[in-house]
Amino acid sequence: MPLIGARDILRRSPAARAGLFAAALVVVAEGAVFVLSPAATGPEPLAVEIGRYLPADELARAVDYRDGQRILLLAGLGAQALALGALAVGHPGSARALFDRLGRHPVLGAASAGAIVVAVAELVALPTGVWAHERAVDVGLSTQSLGAWFGDQGKGLAIAAAIGAAGAAALSALIRRYPRGWWIGGSVVVVGYGAAMSLLAPVLIAPLFNSFEKLPEASQLRQRVVELGARGDVEVGEVSRVDASRRSTALNAYVAGIGPTKRVVLYDTLIDDTKPAELDSVVAHELGHVAHSDIPRGILFAALVTPLGLLLVRELANGLGGRAPAAPGTPAAVPGLFLAIALVGVAVGVAANQLSRQVEASADAFALKVTGDPQALIDLQVRLATTNLSDPDPPAIIRLLFGTHPTTEERIGAALAWKAGSR
Repeated sequence: MPLIGARDILRRSPAARAGLFAAALVVVAEGAVFVLSPAATGPEPLAVEIGRYLPADELARAVDYRDGQRILLLAGLGAQALALGALAVGHPGSARALFDRLGRHPVLGAASAGAIVVAVAELVALPTGVWAHERAVDVGLSTQSLGAWFGDQGKGLAIAAAIGAAGAAALSALIRRYPRGWWIGGSVVVVGYGAAMSLLAPVLIAPLFNSFEKLPEASQLRQRVVELGARGDVEVGEVSRVDASRRSTALNAYVAGIGPTKRVVLYDTLIDDTKPAELDSVVAHELGHVAHSDIPRGILFAALVTPLGLLLVRELANGLGGRAPAAPGTPAAVPGLFLAIALVGVAVGVAANQLSRQVEASADAFALKVTGDPQALIDLQVRLATTNLSDPDPPAIIRLLFGTHPTTEERIGAALAWKAGSR
């Protein structure tokens, strides 16, 4: 096809532009994964016969629980997609009329529309969330009463609605000012938001849901963390204990924050219910994230994929308004904009999860190097699979869409390979 003809098709066909941007986004996202992948992700995992590590009844219990939770998750996501679609393609006399009335005050109206869309999305998924919570209580994974769970959901909804309002107001203002080029400023907003949340969430949002106890300098546990950091040439900042047991029996730890808010957070369940070698393995893994600058790595990934992602959002949002699409930048266009962002987010999430799995494997390799104890990592994975009711080998499509970590089988296999001499 002549170049002039191709340009004409792209100029006139939103579907052709969307297809082109989608293809380009896939290429850029995979390129970002390639560029940002850690240099060392550990040995190739050996094949694992999981029945040697998990009793058949425990394995069946975990798979049954996780299969049910996945069904509920997918049902909730489906309900949210349908709700956003209904709001985006609304017709006069429907919910669309409410968004049209909000257009009398563009900035405040867009903010209100953003809060409404987020609230609707959260509320339509609430029934499946309640069901999932009750299943977690039934198997002993959740220790939280339904009333306390609703309290957490309410706080989460308020925070999400506030973020949705701010995001809708900012993007709508950019769209009105720069109808075709708003994605440039929008990329700055999105990446800046991600960086700001990485910095501020540990000190502004996390304390709304849990109590954190900063471990004193002289505490034995913190000294163990510092010693592990010294072995891996990692400067340890704040180390905190969090009261995760108020809502779950799950074992976990994580790294949060950047710069002055950087910290290693250990679940109280992990501290109280694991052996010293297993705890060392977890801590060394988390220090691996610090050593490898994995939070800045995630921000850089977002910076690389967001511009093309928002170009695709622009084309999708323009085509999601039905026969009478709302004018871009108005409150009535917010549902379509948010639906487009959600759809693109799912696609980008596949690549982000691919990078995350490599990052987590690299942190495991760091832990093996620092502790020199592959058996502790194996024992830890068995304990996590049992206590957290983890599916050791989930379906491939689930790993592709939602898998942020290597599977239990892969992590045990990597530890076995390291134990056998593979580095």
